[in-house]
Amino acid sequence: MTKIDDVARLAGVSTATVSRALRGLPTVSAATRHRVLAAAEQLQYAVSPSASRLAGGKTGTVAVVVPRITRWFFATVVEAVEDHLHENGYDLLLYNLGGREQTRRRVLRTADLHKRVDAIILVATPLRPADVTALTKLDLPGVTISSGSGVPGWPCVRIDDVAAGRSATRHLLDLGHTRIAHISGDPDDELAFTTHLDRRRGYQEALRAAGIRPDPTLDIESQFTIDGGTRAATELLARGELPTAIFAACDEMAMGAMTALRDAGLRVPQDVSVIGVDDHYLAGALGLSTIAQPAAEQGLLAARILLDPLGVRAADPYAGLVPSQAGAKTGRDTPTRPVILPTRLVVRESTAPPRAH
Repeated sequence: MTKIDDVARLAGVSTATVSRALRGLPTVSAATRHRVLAAAEQLQYAVSPSASRLAGGKTGTVAVVVPRITRWFFATVVEAVEDHLHENGYDLLLYNLGGREQTRRRVLRTADLHKRVDAIILVATPLRPADVTALTKLDLPGVTISSGSGVPGWPCVRIDDVAAGRSATRHLLDLGHTRIAHISGDPDDELAFTTHLDRRRGYQEALRAAGIRPDPTLDIESQFTIDGGTRAATELLARGELPTAIFAACDEMAMGAMTALRDAGLRVPQDVSVIGVDDHYLAGALGLSTIAQPAAEQGLLAARILLDPLGVRAADPYAGLVPSQAGAKTGRDTPTRPVILPTRLVVRESTAPPRAH
């Protein structure tokens, strides 16, 4: 039975090169690929994906860890990562933590991950010190996406959440609103997000820049879900004087707020304007103004950055990014600062100037 070693000897290359050539990866020259294919055909070698991967000491698999796959942002990022990995001959192994501490410990703190994958992508997964220590000991390439704790030596791809909060609030201020409420994330949420802290900071900075002191009675915390937004807006309505506008830390919370307002007989935006962050796929249908973030692009860029140390370099991962977005780099394009992707204001029907009284 012909083995990959036989093909490597006949072609005069390493078994790892045979594996890459037979998988069609772009890191093999045309001449070398032709030589490997000719040798494989001559020896009637049948390609075994698992065998070709193991020949180079690799699994051909990348782990992607998400807090909850059912959330729009995580699902969008994972789909983009998976598409790029598959285009380059890699499989994706998804770990959905789902708020389960036992799963978190098993995934992030055991050496078992080292045997299963060649690299790791953490999507908005805040890390505890023990997690960071365990991941560092694995000595695998990794990338983080969105906010959360980092791992030493791992690049990070994200947006500027403070700027997103500022932009959303400034849009409402520019329309003439001064009594602006904010629906933020719950610090006790099992996902332990830090995103909401940055977006709240941007909200407060924009208010102060306009000479408005943030009012704690207009700042309410809830989960990053539609139900969370509904509950938060219902509580705001029960507190007394209505705000003329609401900035929700994500589009799903904004959708929930719009539902609560309409259930209370209030019109959006005639009575209360609403804006979110994300540009969720339903935002356009609902006429929701938002700060659009490039979710799929974050996943694609993270996958491109990650595959570089694995020997897959079809193109410059940072092509099209200005230096301030790409961050400072050392060595072979390893960023030492987060790679910041731009956001943009999308104005729809849910925001308008406050009604004159």
